[in-house]
Amino acid sequence: MIAREPGMGIAQQTRYRIEGMDCAACAAKIDKAVRGVPGVEGVAVSVTAGAMTVHHAPGSDLQPVEKRVSTLGYGIARAGDDHAAEVAGHRHDHDHDHDHGHAHAHDHAHDHTHVQQAVARPEAAIGLHGHDHGPSEGPWWRSRKGWLTIAAGLALVAAYAVGKLVPSWATYAFDVAMLVGLVPIARRALVAARYGTPFSIEMLMTIAAVGAVLIGAGEEGAMVVFLFLIGELLEGVAAGRARASIRALGELVPKTARLEEDGQLREVAAETLGVGATILVRPGDRIPADGVILSGDSAIDEAPVTGESVPVRKGPDAVVFAGTVNGDGVLRVRVTAGAADNTIARIVKLVEEAQESKAPTERFIDRFSRYYTPGVVVVAALVAILPPLLTDAPWDEWIYKGLAILLIGCPCALVISTPAAIAAALSAGARRGLLLKGGVVLENLGRVTAIAFDKTGTLTAGKPKVTDLVAISGDEAALLRRAAALEAGSSHPLAVAILAEAASRGIAAPATQDSKALGGKGVTGTLDGVALFLGSAEAAGERVALAPELAARITAFTEAGKTVSVLLAGDAVAGLIAMRDEPRPDAASALARLKQDGIVTVMLTGDNPRTAQAIGAQLGLEVRAGLMPEDKQRIVADYRRQGHVVAKVGDGINDAPALAAADIGIAMGGGTDVALETADAAALHGRVGDIGAMIALSKRAMGNIHQNIAIALGLKAVFLVTTIIGLTGLWPAILADTGATVLVTLNALRLLRVPAAR
Repeated sequence: MIAREPGMGIAQQTRYRIEGMDCAACAAKIDKAVRGVPGVEGVAVSVTAGAMTVHHAPGSDLQPVEKRVSTLGYGIARAGDDHAAEVAGHRHDHDHDHDHGHAHAHDHAHDHTHVQQAVARPEAAIGLHGHDHGPSEGPWWRSRKGWLTIAAGLALVAAYAVGKLVPSWATYAFDVAMLVGLVPIARRALVAARYGTPFSIEMLMTIAAVGAVLIGAGEEGAMVVFLFLIGELLEGVAAGRARASIRALGELVPKTARLEEDGQLREVAAETLGVGATILVRPGDRIPADGVILSGDSAIDEAPVTGESVPVRKGPDAVVFAGTVNGDGVLRVRVTAGAADNTIARIVKLVEEAQESKAPTERFIDRFSRYYTPGVVVVAALVAILPPLLTDAPWDEWIYKGLAILLIGCPCALVISTPAAIAAALSAGARRGLLLKGGVVLENLGRVTAIAFDKTGTLTAGKPKVTDLVAISGDEAALLRRAAALEAGSSHPLAVAILAEAASRGIAAPATQDSKALGGKGVTGTLDGVALFLGSAEAAGERVALAPELAARITAFTEAGKTVSVLLAGDAVAGLIAMRDEPRPDAASALARLKQDGIVTVMLTGDNPRTAQAIGAQLGLEVRAGLMPEDKQRIVADYRRQGHVVAKVGDGINDAPALAAADIGIAMGGGTDVALETADAAALHGRVGDIGAMIALSKRAMGNIHQNIAIALGLKAVFLVTTIIGLTGLWPAILADTGATVLVTLNALRLLRVPAAR
């Protein structure tokens, strides 16, 4: 495909699938390595899609691109290649195999990039980019990274046992235990340095471990390496689950459709449906394509796409969306969009693009090590060499001091300080049902200045409840008894609400005779010899005349965002039942606390404006209603352009693009798997107040991290001075490093104390 990129001439575009890329740091290393290849004019790497697009001059040799990515430890295949043809010369002997079974190509039909057929796939790609990536699917212990972590842990336990049984062998045992994890880390550090990232966190870890061995602290070095591997393993597992969630979006669209041609029906693959085709959708089926209803009338559950809390009644000429569920009628639908361009496919693309557009956030330790690590080495070398060269100072004394300074500068405490605090904070959050996916999320939550909430299932419970009973003849119990009798056995959300209200009042639903559902209107039946009808006000008005005062009452309920069902007994109105999806119990107080903290709040919902405004007025926040997924994503982007750090809170698939577009996406616990996996965080108990608790936890954790960094660097600064002036030597240096590690760990453990909920 020939494409014109901003600021450059005509360039050819080639898309690759990348296997084993789990984080922004991975993408940054690939980006930097590929940009150094002659002929490459631009690179776009998508962690979410597991893909890379290279813009290059026509006729450029892309073998070096494939070789560089392969050497970094990733599997790479040009998009559209279904065969794993090995590229000669691209095999590398690494420590562990990649299991490529978890690759997610996401080669949707909307990607019309012309690609060539080739693949560079290392036979033993262990993830030299910084992670030993095994399968993203399945148990973590089946991954190569899991095996390495377990091996390092077992080696550490064995070293402790050897040290107890044969103390004279303890040092060697811990050195060997450390090497189990250190060797692959060191090799990754060297390869990353070769392709432009010399001071990666792997290099930091290597220097820390080697420094520990040099001064006989192999035990500490082995423990630090083991903890580092645990952190990397957890990151890989989370990334694999997140990527799998994007695939789950596509599973909403059924695989087959009933195509109508020449008066005949036949089952075909849904992805083969073309624009203009006519399909038949039976009751209970998911709609396989975007389209317009030609004939039929049915209640459509659009919650997966719009978030509408109640099924929407639709008839001829109404628009329907792929992935929504047909209710109670047979529909003939004319297809208006192919599989590549239907609503679900667009949501997938929006999620990928939104996550791809996020600027990579580098870890603090990694950034700091660019200056800290070489700085320590330079200072230690100068201390060891300059005094003997410039004066008659003894070499052995100053070499000893140089080694002590190298030990003081050993970044063990610094390496542990941040992950220890993050691990403690994440554990504390988990105990309250607050799932935070990593340190970057934890850090950014405390900076949030605006929060966009979904309505259905987020600010509200997601299930309609009976709010008002107006008995015209008889009492409320009699009204509920008759309504429950008509709705018995129905799974419609409004029927479920009526039955739940009756059950809560201890009212049993008697059996009716001649029960029948009237599509789009209501239900009828006979109870105690009286003909009953329960349905919408419009349908009831077609049967009997509604008194002006009754019509006014119905209008008032409707303006309050409530759905009204009218019960008729014979030719008279027996009563009204009003229902609405009500706010969660803690929603109002939680939103009030967020406002007190200076955070802007807004409701973004696909529900109808009248209902949304009623809920918004009750909760006291701005409302934007009637939105499609792309509208929510756009509004979130607008807030970000205004300078806000935005969190998006939602529970449905329709929220996925906005969750990904926000600085922080937060899923409510009762939401879909896609929302939970696409989001950066999740409130598993579904309390609105948990959003404020997440922000508070973030601020506590970041304060703790800053304290830890100050402790680690402060002790090093003190002992650096005392070592140079001769007050302390090698053993105090060991105490300084070990003591700093102990102090920062104990300080981090304070985060495990979970404060009471406000």
